Parts: sequence; structure tokens; C-alpha cells
Amino acid sequence: MRSAARWAKGPVSGEDHQMAKVAFLGLGVMGYPMAGHLQAAGHDVTVYNRTTSKAEAWVADHGGALGRTPKEAVQGAEFVMACVGNDDDLRNVCTGDDGAFHGLRAGAIFVDHTTVSAKVTRELYDAAKAQGNTFVDAPISGGQAGAENGALSIMCGGDQSAYDAAEPVMQVYSKICRRIGDSGAGQMTKMCNQIAIAGVVQGLSEALHFAEKAGLDGRAVVEVISQGAAGSWQMANRYETMLDDHFDHGFAVDWMRKDLGICLDTANETGAPLPVTALVDQFYKDVQQLGGGRWDTSSLIKRLRALDQGT
Repeated sequence: MRSAARWAKGPVSGEDHQMAKVAFLGLGVMGYPMAGHLQAAGHDVTVYNRTTSKAEAWVADHGGALGRTPKEAVQGAEFVMACVGNDDDLRNVCTGDDGAFHGLRAGAIFVDHTTVSAKVTRELYDAAKAQGNTFVDAPISGGQAGAENGALSIMCGGDQSAYDAAEPVMQVYSKICRRIGDSGAGQMTKMCNQIAIAGVVQGLSEALHFAEKAGLDGRAVVEVISQGAAGSWQMANRYETMLDDHFDHGFAVDWMRKDLGICLDTANETGAPLPVTALVDQFYKDVQQLGGGRWDTSSLIKRLRALDQGT
């Protein structure tokens, strides 16, 4: 965890050392450490998780407070951060019977780190604005390691003033945080991120599998080609586990297919062709059928190996 002293500067409202009252909704593999960074930085954090035992464990680990419902957790909060599962989960945590929007104080800023559709983002932006609050879509990239190390990339959409107020809070767990445009722009940017990753992982899988079939030393191959134009984050961080057939090191296939589905649906609406993304999405479907829904996204190489075996 980062020390509170390092993050005592960069205030929410312009004065040094002023910490914020923050609620964090959703303590999965990403949310749990992100909320921990906020508490370690000196913010006053209240957490909520659908499985209460996970929230109780977080409070035991980090301190802070626990809310039994989203509505309870956000009482008095200046900032509410959410990191849940999908469109329906986000709607429920915001506007359900005990949703956060029913407990927000006037002027509170809701920051959504979930990867969801731009449609639900704009819907909730309008709902928040109608009751005197603001909503920033702020999906994240960097995986579990990025969350744990406080080194996420955050791409944001929403009102400039709301982003400016929330940015110092998000800086606690990010290496880069940028407002891209109006409501929905953050989610659209995350779609670009997932589209780019899909093609890169498939290309890396094919390269490593080709090396195996050709009888080459995969590690030696990567040592050379990673220093040229073929180099990528995926190559640097995943090639060894791919060669070793280990796939429990990151973002799960099930979640990637959810994200790619959002990309493809949006592409149909915007008229942007995504032929490679559509193909890789089907390859991930094959991985699911191999029982790999919880494998990380680099498991595309497992599909190629399975084809060798006729499975």
C-alpha cells in the first residue's frame, strides 16, 4: 500500500491535507485493493459489497466502515466509487430499492469504475443530474496487479467540473487518469482498449504456438522479437505463463466476453466494422467451451493447442 503521507497532498477541494469522505461499492479483485488505497491515503472510507462477509473482511484488513446496503454506505459521502459486474449490477446498486442514488447527499459525485455500456452510463448520468448529483464514467485498465499496485489507467467521461473534483481521489490508485469527453466517453475509450487487447492477445498466441510447432525455444524467440516492433505489454507480462500453460494471472475470459459483447453491440450502433474483434470473441467462446471461463485472457493459446489434439 502507498503511505498516507505521500498522498496527503492533492486535495479534493483545493486545500492541502484535506481528505474526503468516500464510499466504495463493490469489493471484487479490483475494488478490494482500490478501496484499500483510499483508506491508506487517509480518506474516510465506507464500503459495501453484495456478499457482506467480503466487506467485513475488508474492514478487518483496512479499517473504515461498512454499509449494509448501497444507500446506507453512501450516507454523507462526497464521492462514491463503484466497481461492480455489468449493466444490471450497476443499475441495481444505483437505483434499486436500497440503491446509492436514494442516499446521496446533494452535490455528491458518483464515479463508476465498472466496464458497462455507454447507454447505461448516460442513463445514470441523467438520473444523477436530475437529483442534483453528478456521474463520472471511469472504467479502468491494468488488471488485478494494477489495482493492487495503485497503477491503473483510468479513462473518464462526464462533466469537467465533476472530473476535476474527483481526479485527486482517483490518483491514489492510478498511474494515469484522463477525461476523454462527455458522459459515455470513458466507456467508449475502454471499448477501444478491449478491442486492441483482443487482437494483440490472439496474435501473441499464434506467434507462440507457431514457435512451439516449429521446434523453437519460445523464450529465446520472445527475448529477440520483444525488443522490436512486435513488443507489447501482453508479450512482456504474459508470454512466460502462456508457454508454461498457466492461466490464472489476470482478467477472466468470461469478463472479456462480456466486454467484447458491449464493443460489438456498440459497433453495430455506430457502424464501425470490428471483424477481428468479432472473430476473437468467438475464439474466447471456444475457450469457454473448453472449461476456461475463469482462465485469464491469454488462454487463447489453449484453443490452438486443443486444435492440435483434435478437441
